[in-house]
Amino acid sequence: MAATTHTVSNQPPPLLGYDVFSADPALTEAVDRHLPPDLLEEARAGLVRLGLSAGSAQAQRWGAQANENPPRLRTHDRYGNRVDEVEFHPAWHRLLGHAVSAGLTDAWDRPGGHVRRAAGFLVWTQAEAGHGCPLSMTHAAVPALRTDPAAAAEWEPLLTSHVYEEGLRPAGEKGGVLLGMGMTEKQGGTDVRSNTTRAEPLSAEGEYLLTGHKWFCSAPMSDGFLVLAQAPGGPTCFLLPRVLPDGTRNAFAIQRLKDKLGNRSNASAEVEFDGTWVRRIGEEGRGVRTIIDMVAATRLDCVTGSAALMRQAVAQAVHHASYRSAFGGLLVDKPLMRNVLADLALESEAATVLAMRLAAAYDAGTESEAAFLRIAVPAAKYWVTKRCAPLVGEALECLGGNGYVEESGMPRLLREAPLNSIWEGSGNVQALDVLRALQREPLALNAFLSEVGLARGADHRLDRAIKDLLTELADLAGIEARGRRLVERMALVLQGSLLVRWAPPEVADAFCASRLGGDWGSAFGTLPHTLDLASVVERARPVER
Repeated sequence: MAATTHTVSNQPPPLLGYDVFSADPALTEAVDRHLPPDLLEEARAGLVRLGLSAGSAQAQRWGAQANENPPRLRTHDRYGNRVDEVEFHPAWHRLLGHAVSAGLTDAWDRPGGHVRRAAGFLVWTQAEAGHGCPLSMTHAAVPALRTDPAAAAEWEPLLTSHVYEEGLRPAGEKGGVLLGMGMTEKQGGTDVRSNTTRAEPLSAEGEYLLTGHKWFCSAPMSDGFLVLAQAPGGPTCFLLPRVLPDGTRNAFAIQRLKDKLGNRSNASAEVEFDGTWVRRIGEEGRGVRTIIDMVAATRLDCVTGSAALMRQAVAQAVHHASYRSAFGGLLVDKPLMRNVLADLALESEAATVLAMRLAAAYDAGTESEAAFLRIAVPAAKYWVTKRCAPLVGEALECLGGNGYVEESGMPRLLREAPLNSIWEGSGNVQALDVLRALQREPLALNAFLSEVGLARGADHRLDRAIKDLLTELADLAGIEARGRRLVERMALVLQGSLLVRWAPPEVADAFCASRLGGDWGSAFGTLPHTLDLASVVERARPVER
């Protein structure tokens, strides 16, 4: 075929070779806002390095390779011995190694650690989302382990290490370890109190043997797991090492890997326990209470991970529209496309600002901030993770047929988008958690309303939304049936309050007009045309400022 018949024109360049962190003003401003001045220079330098890596062709290639070559289960070695190992493509290990070395499992005792880690997690997840699962669980396991000082002294330095070492060996022989989690079972799912796995105590204090199964065991290649099982005193939390201190493999039979919609690079498994040695963490019968702080931290990562997927989808859509011409001009300058892009950008920025505010609450460590998190985390997890899939689908459509093609990267984002809404408790579980806090913990509601109230008087639509929310909260009749509606309004009012206080006026105005003022349709791209949509889109364009 003659070259003259196949000239490529009007195609955007790939979005590569840019600093993912510095090109995101909502994120950079949040870091500046929430970190003490004496930490900013060092923190920003690290995030810029991570942002340049995330936006590099190399990291994007690793992400594609890790998903094109999903993990494989090897149950036996050549001699017939059971090994139960999961093999990953080298790209997966490179992604994990880069993340661990950047401190994405190290937050709890680091100054400004949660803000720094959340920003890094949001940046690096845009390179590839699947390996965020073991990062999240390793980070989140720390508060659960701290209920047992001896276990924490042994394991916490390895969990927060900046060293990644693949392969199964005794934890004490490694420079850093990963931790997974096993809670749900076939018959119960989220209802973990119906678990049937038995824990039989041994003669040594705190040691047990497990018999049973886990229907979803996340990251089965990890060095250890926090699991729930029925001890004589009731549901209890246990630490399960994959390799025992003497070098022998613990009884941990991987029956199969899940064939998932997305999250293809990451392994999720069904596992069986038969005489599996474990160590009790916390008191017998208080397993759910022991592990709940781990669940809360992973829920925050669900919010942050969804914000990352949203940001990458919006960046790709705005980038494409900034280069692609149609009907006599650039797509980004067409009023209808500009409306779509601005609407997507609002959703993305609101998610980012909320995720970073929650991370800052963890760093504050005060009683009032802990109370705020008790409601704000499940409310944010409910709403932000649910907005991810429709946003990514609309962003994909902005690329037209090009977006539907695997090479664009958009299909991988779309397959990943529903994940965070399901993991760590689906929508109804989050709504019920908010309702439980409202009914049992008055300090949590007071902290939430105090946060929202900081923006009172700044926007009449926000003020009206707060008033309407208070009316809803005053009526507890039939509250469970309308739980989703209530939690949605709480999340939107919280996002509106944060944006009114911290975002540029054009962003806050557009959010309040549409999400709180009701001047909005049922699909993205239905913002009031009188708003400053061009400025909203320009702010979302992935360029360094």
